[in-house]
Amino acid sequence: RHAASRPVWSAVRLSRPVSPPMPAMPHVVYAEFLHETNSFSVRRTGEVAFAAGQLAWGDAAVRAAFAGTRTAAGAALDAAARHGWTLHTPVVAEATPSGPVEPAWFERVAAVIVAALHDGPLDGVLLHLHGSMATPETHDADGALLQRVRAAAGPRVPVIVVLDLRATITPRMVAQVQSVVAYRTYPHVDLAARVAQAAALLDDAMAGRVQPLAVLDRAPLLNGCDGGRTTDAALPMRRLLARADALEAEGEALVVSVQAGFSSIDSPDIGPSVVVTTDKTQDPEAQTARRIAREFAGLIWATRDETSHRFTPLADAMARAAQGQDGARAPLVIADHADNPGAGAYGDATAVLAAMLGARLRNAVFFAIHDPEAVATASGAGVGATLTLALGGKVAPGMGGGPLTLTGQVRHASDGRFRADGPMGGGAWRHVGTTVVFQVDGVAIVLASSNHQANDLAQLASLGIDPLACATIALKSMQHFKAAFGPVAREIIEVDSGALCTRNYLARPYTRVRRPIYPLDPDTCHDLD
Repeated sequence: RHAASRPVWSAVRLSRPVSPPMPAMPHVVYAEFLHETNSFSVRRTGEVAFAAGQLAWGDAAVRAAFAGTRTAAGAALDAAARHGWTLHTPVVAEATPSGPVEPAWFERVAAVIVAALHDGPLDGVLLHLHGSMATPETHDADGALLQRVRAAAGPRVPVIVVLDLRATITPRMVAQVQSVVAYRTYPHVDLAARVAQAAALLDDAMAGRVQPLAVLDRAPLLNGCDGGRTTDAALPMRRLLARADALEAEGEALVVSVQAGFSSIDSPDIGPSVVVTTDKTQDPEAQTARRIAREFAGLIWATRDETSHRFTPLADAMARAAQGQDGARAPLVIADHADNPGAGAYGDATAVLAAMLGARLRNAVFFAIHDPEAVATASGAGVGATLTLALGGKVAPGMGGGPLTLTGQVRHASDGRFRADGPMGGGAWRHVGTTVVFQVDGVAIVLASSNHQANDLAQLASLGIDPLACATIALKSMQHFKAAFGPVAREIIEVDSGALCTRNYLARPYTRVRRPIYPLDPDTCHDLD
């Protein structure tokens, strides 16, 4: 009896349970192609502009540049490790806003992204785009790219896109994706968080836990949501996002993305919008998504005239700067809204600089004049050289001030490489090209060979300027400067020099926007009135 039972017992004891095969790691493609296109800029945007922004080709280069940083690409790499993905990163490309993207460059980057979708297995696509990119051939370059991505990925592969808060959403864009996840801060300090959110949703979609479905709505507005500013809880955008947060927390929607839009793109789809993503298994006819989207379109319309802009006349700004410069323990920050490179302005307007010199400001910094010709002359002369230069005002002399002929000394020259570690910098290295500090009387003028916005203290520190020790800092920026410079400023004053991005919308030669649209057509009505 015992002998007969032993083989059975041994067999059970020695056999190993058969484990189910391990699921294959999902294969995901992540790519970035960002440009905010100002339709009224005469400058075209190509490889040189992207190289001066962010440009990395292929897995090795992307990992070398962004692994361990608090950037969008860094967050994608982290998400892949967290979710157990095999991640392919064909390109990260971003340029400072400017004129339409050159068609050949658009085709080159788009082809690299599409080719990556064909290169091996594909389970999901995660993209980081701006949402307001145009070429001379189309006002909806993001939609054109997404349409190619969808064609290459096929109908079943989930595609999730992260967009800028100022995206110009088109129906074509939404039709190609399962969800849109827009930034929720302006200044944009939440890129990593939004990529992480989108990655988690993509992981759920690939596993079949949800079936995301996106719905778009908008009001007949050229601009709205106070431009998307989120620096105060009382602002319209913060109130809208608080409502979005509540709906997501309650499970009414997977994502509620509010986009303030970009008023300098000449597009029939211009203006603020909302994209609501629900789970198709719970909302098969998208009725809930449409109801929420309609609600938000109404809220955006209702707040259309709310603005936090308070512009100070240039003469008054200079008087306050002069009055407070003696014994200043923190800088007065003067921001020129109209010549903001971050909205596609030329960055070479001189009206504010002329006013600073006229006011005889001391211990002051002006950032910056985009003038490659002057940079070449000054850097060639070398540090310590005294010379006379014609600065700025060369692209559109009638907008924001023409060239200034000034005599000064070359105080510092840099190759433009620095680590941006502020709230928006994410710890990534930037390479902005040769940069010179040209001292004229009491004003240190930064001359830049590439056009870029001031949003990190390291931009000054890398030039031998201690921003905390300055009495006055003049910057060309609408909002992003506040992330880094706001906490160290004794006061912030905003001015409008009349450059390309002036708030005077009626001066812009729109030809493609849908009509009627507010405020171009003041009597515009909306069906939620």
